[in-house]
Amino acid sequence: MTTTGEARSTARHGPWWWDRWRSAALDGSLALVSAVECAAEGVPFARDAGIPLAAGVVFGVVAGSVLLVRRKWPIAVVLVSIAITPAQMGFLMGIVGLYTLAAAELPRRIIVALAGMSMVGTMIVTFVRARQDIASGTWTLGDWFVPFASITTSLGLTAPPVLLGLYVGARRRLMESLRERADSLERELQLLAERAEERAEWARGEERTRIAREMHDVVAHRVSLMVVHAAALQAVARKDPDKAVKNAALVGDMGRQALTELREMLGVLRSGSGVLGDKGVRPGEMPAIPLAAVGAAAAAAADSAREDGPDLGELDELVGQSAAAGMTVALSVEGVARSYAREIEQTAYRVVQEALTNVHKHAAGAKTYVRLAHRVSEIAMQVENEPPPEPASASAVRLPSGGNGLVGMRERVLALGGVFVSGPTDAGGFRVSAVIPSP
Repeated sequence: MTTTGEARSTARHGPWWWDRWRSAALDGSLALVSAVECAAEGVPFARDAGIPLAAGVVFGVVAGSVLLVRRKWPIAVVLVSIAITPAQMGFLMGIVGLYTLAAAELPRRIIVALAGMSMVGTMIVTFVRARQDIASGTWTLGDWFVPFASITTSLGLTAPPVLLGLYVGARRRLMESLRERADSLERELQLLAERAEERAEWARGEERTRIAREMHDVVAHRVSLMVVHAAALQAVARKDPDKAVKNAALVGDMGRQALTELREMLGVLRSGSGVLGDKGVRPGEMPAIPLAAVGAAAAAAADSAREDGPDLGELDELVGQSAAAGMTVALSVEGVARSYAREIEQTAYRVVQEALTNVHKHAAGAKTYVRLAHRVSEIAMQVENEPPPEPASASAVRLPSGGNGLVGMRERVLALGGVFVSGPTDAGGFRVSAVIPSP
């Protein structure tokens, strides 16, 4: 994570206003050199001004030491350098001060104004000094040299530090902007990664729920019929051997069908991305299964279940299996049958299948009516049973119930934008109704 903004302002390790000790040492060194320079230049200034040499040296040391606060108060440093320009002092302080001023986060008008004042002051001092030297005979050049020397000197001491400071300041602001942008992008990527992980976890949970629902639909109905046939087999084993043999054959057929469907579904899970393969895994060990691979396997299993699942064409066989188990069930179809989307046909079939399974569990022997209606833009189904003839018959069969059948049916129907209603009837039975839109 990059360090910008408030984090950088709190990451100070230097003394006073410096961010780092290295910056403090640099400014201290520059201030020391500037103080020595101004002290040396204070000697001729004291002679020309007619003041004690010690006063000129002390004045130079104090003036040159102002460079120590260039990062804190760059305007003050430039103003001091302009003030001592007539005394021909502080050339290093003027150059470093202008550079610091241009590189600082200050309005451009202030930078331009102070740089202009420094250039004008240097030009005037240079012009006066050159005229004095020519008048005293120190220089024998023409009059053209005075303006030339004053202009070039003022530009040479002002323009380079200002331009360099502007460049460094712009580069510093650009780097700061890039750091902030990188920091923002890093936070966004981290947030996106967290959201992607949450979505992946949610998708894996949804796929696990879907696989569990498919396995419940596959197993519950057939196993319930097997239990009913087994109970009937136990009741007629001695009285009617032929019927007992028939019931035993039905139990075997349904068991084989349930095992076949389970094997197909588990085979998809086992082959999905190789997550359950036994390559490189010793007996008794549990292979490491990545969560992403589990989600992929669950998605593959769900897709396989959607592609190979039952449809409405198998509804007659479903009703016949319940009738073979001893249930009195009547199927009625209204409207003209047509083809629907695969999800719609599977959902309609599963609703009827789960409703018949619930009748076997809770109302064994009750007369049941299965109604299917093909409408213009929807398909409706209803499974209604009368009260069981013997209330104790359901408990005698001892069919366990997980309580998730109605919940699973409701989730399936609502996922397709349909309506699901279930509840007891006035006659003491139970009714399951569902309507699924089919544009």
